[in-house]
Amino acid sequence: MNQAFINILLIIVLGYLLKRINILKEKDGAVISKIIFNITLPALVIVTFNSVKIEPSLILLPVIVIIFGLISAFLTFFVFKKEEKELKGTLIMLAPGANVGLFAYPIVHAMWGTEGLTYFGMFDVGTTIVIWGIGYILGSYFSEEGLTLKPVAILKKLGNSIPLMTYILASILNYSHIQLPSTIIDVAATISQANMPLSLLLLGLYLNFTFDKKYFKPIMKFLTFRYGLGLLFGLALYFFLPFDQMFRYTLLIGLLLPVGMSALVFGIELKYSTTNLIATIANITILISIVLLYVFAIFIL
Repeated sequence: MNQAFINILLIIVLGYLLKRINILKEKDGAVISKIIFNITLPALVIVTFNSVKIEPSLILLPVIVIIFGLISAFLTFFVFKKEEKELKGTLIMLAPGANVGLFAYPIVHAMWGTEGLTYFGMFDVGTTIVIWGIGYILGSYFSEEGLTLKPVAILKKLGNSIPLMTYILASILNYSHIQLPSTIIDVAATISQANMPLSLLLLGLYLNFTFDKKYFKPIMKFLTFRYGLGLLFGLALYFFLPFDQMFRYTLLIGLLLPVGMSALVFGIELKYSTTNLIATIANITILISIVLLYVFAIFIL
């Protein structure tokens, strides 16, 4: 377990060093992220869901994630109600989401293999709906131009999410006991092997901790709130839910994951002036979550 975490950290550091010596630049991350979200991650989902049995109880994972996302966004509004409109919108966009595809998948794969990926895949279905539903809608509401979205636009954005559509299709095939041709699985398996190193390199490439000092207190307050809430709900669900251990591990760890990188895309699209702040919080939560997962791996898992 220790060696797995060391390897993960070394690849993240490598990505950061490649940026520092100008072999790669942050703008290259846009291309790498497109490869991950549109090619390697869907390939990994196809391989994972093709080889395991999805228990009916796993349907509850995205439901729990959506409920937690609603609670988190609601509480964030009141915790930061005195902040200026744009900062409030920024933090509300960040609060309900989680970085599953880039951050959790490589670590979960190293710790639990295919079984862990199945559980976190279902968790990510809920996360994707939360991010594109709750996060994007509230971010639009607090932007300078105000809410301009319609339900059809939200559904279209969800439909354009290749990972989400892959999750849904792979789940349907799994429940229907339909096996894809071995050639497709073999090709997908080969492609999926690139997901872990690319994801970790991308995390290192995006590491950046520069921000306006006026945001120091809101950042500390947000981090305390997010991880406090995640730990409270995660431990409660872990000890009181009557499901198998992997189900409860998924919730415990999932609610302590870093904020979703999608918020950065939302910030740019909605013309927020706080995009650097979003990137900073995303990077800080990556480091905090690595430490928390390492502690859980040693003392709990």
